[in-house]
Amino acid sequence: MDIQSVIALLSGVALFLFGMQIMGDGLKKVAGSKLEIVLYKLSSTPLKGVLLGTGVTAIIQSSSATSVMVVGFVNAGMMKVRQAIGIIMGAIIGTSVTGWILCLSDISGSGWVELLSTETLAGIVAVIGIILRMFCKNMTKRYIGDILIGFSVLMFGMQNMSGAVSGLRDSKAFIEMVVKCSNPFIGILVGILITAILQSASATVGILQALAVTGAIDISVALPIIMGIGVGAAMPVLLSSIGASANGKRTAFIYLLVDALGALIWAVLFYSLNAIFHFSFLNMKMNMISIAFVNSLFRLGTVLVLFPFVKKIEKLVEALFKLEEDDGELAEIDSLEERFIGHPALAIAQSRTVLCSMARKSQKNLDRAISLLYDFSQEEYDTIQRKEDVIDRYEDKLGSYIVKITQQELTPEQNKEVSKFLHTISDFERIADHAINIAEAAKEMYEKKQEFSENGKKDMFLMQSVVKEIVNLVVNAFEENSLELACRTEPLEELIDGYCDEIKMNHIKRVQTGQCTLSQGFVFNDLLTDYERIADHCSNVAVAIIELEDNAFDTHEYLINLLNNRTDSFNKYFEEYKNKFPTTD
Repeated sequence: MDIQSVIALLSGVALFLFGMQIMGDGLKKVAGSKLEIVLYKLSSTPLKGVLLGTGVTAIIQSSSATSVMVVGFVNAGMMKVRQAIGIIMGAIIGTSVTGWILCLSDISGSGWVELLSTETLAGIVAVIGIILRMFCKNMTKRYIGDILIGFSVLMFGMQNMSGAVSGLRDSKAFIEMVVKCSNPFIGILVGILITAILQSASATVGILQALAVTGAIDISVALPIIMGIGVGAAMPVLLSSIGASANGKRTAFIYLLVDALGALIWAVLFYSLNAIFHFSFLNMKMNMISIAFVNSLFRLGTVLVLFPFVKKIEKLVEALFKLEEDDGELAEIDSLEERFIGHPALAIAQSRTVLCSMARKSQKNLDRAISLLYDFSQEEYDTIQRKEDVIDRYEDKLGSYIVKITQQELTPEQNKEVSKFLHTISDFERIADHAINIAEAAKEMYEKKQEFSENGKKDMFLMQSVVKEIVNLVVNAFEENSLELACRTEPLEELIDGYCDEIKMNHIKRVQTGQCTLSQGFVFNDLLTDYERIADHCSNVAVAIIELEDNAFDTHEYLINLLNNRTDSFNKYFEEYKNKFPTTD
């Protein structure tokens, strides 16, 4: 090959890879977020996983992309390793679809058949695609245009590769090099290396199909290369597991394991039988269709042989990658997968899960702090401090993660959900901060051997009961995205404000009459302030839930309108909570 042919071949590979990426991205956009959601929700059994993995990979044209996505699911705790095995097996089958699409470039003839030739078909598709891309305002039609453009670029790339290597049919050096690939070990190694470099099994199969036009490729050459292609395609999946959890690493390794076992099993079986029976068909010349057929047959055969051993494969990867001794709470933070940023529906779902967990942790830390006022323990105090550090890490990781989500193309509903997260993260974190203040007050009282008067204890117990109620109410409202529960929050918050004013006045009278000391008075007022601030943060969360449902967000205006124009439901809830938490007077 001269330098021009080499450049033509490389440009053909580049166009092929670029076209495949454009086509795959367009297909994913047309399908929206449904593919990813279906993938991790409907893969409850290995068989369903195989079928879904095959379908999704056939659509997005990349087994690596499907497998990397699955590594993310498992690493985030959204999917079990056993489910992932089925999907990865399906991805191995699904990636062979590209080879069949490329067979269109081998069509030639006259009359109507000529309309399906590479030049005509790719040209027509490109024109339609560019018209949809440039002149349609509907986003779905524009994405369809991307698919068509990607397809035409892919076909032109395939044509370039075929044209660049067509002259090799008369090259003795090329034929000698190809003959060496009939050695199973060399052929498998060549398939692995080329695929690992290109990071695309479909691209390597495409190159093999392009080389088939020279007439130098027979089954003895094609088969070992095809065996090696699957092993080489595991490289990007393995790279995606860097920094993943033990389960994430297990999942990535499954892709390599299945393809490597498939290559080993079929190589040993096929070449052992060949040594006995001397298969005559090994010298049969291959064309694009026969290569696509052998590729699909090999992948399907691999999955059929290994599918009954899903449990064994799971145990093997568990033995190879031991679970690390992680703090479960920190592992949950790490489940915010960077891989999901490009799939907003998944990223938002995972953010909601982690944010709900953060809210519950703040609530639990508040309960611990209040209990500390009645039964102080240094061990429990240290636990509260440690949990506060964890909650702070939740806020930092969630905040940066959600900001990254906002940089993606989101639907109106997704924008609404993300806005709600951004408005509520700090409020849940501040509830935990006030829990620390309460814990420190408990420690101060314990060290100074202070106690409130009986009436002071009754007032404080009332405030604690109401505050626990409003925190539980708003956490449930957020978890369930319940407008009804959110609307109950503001009446309860106003009741708390009124009780705070009333209890402060009661305490001032007790200090004046000597029932409580001035030192106790400072602690008492600090606690009331913390409870009042906690109620305010609960109110903020509830307003975010309510206002963002109406595509507006103005806390100040909403609260003014609500208090100036009390609805019947507001008054009903206010009286309900007033009767549930009566004062001690």
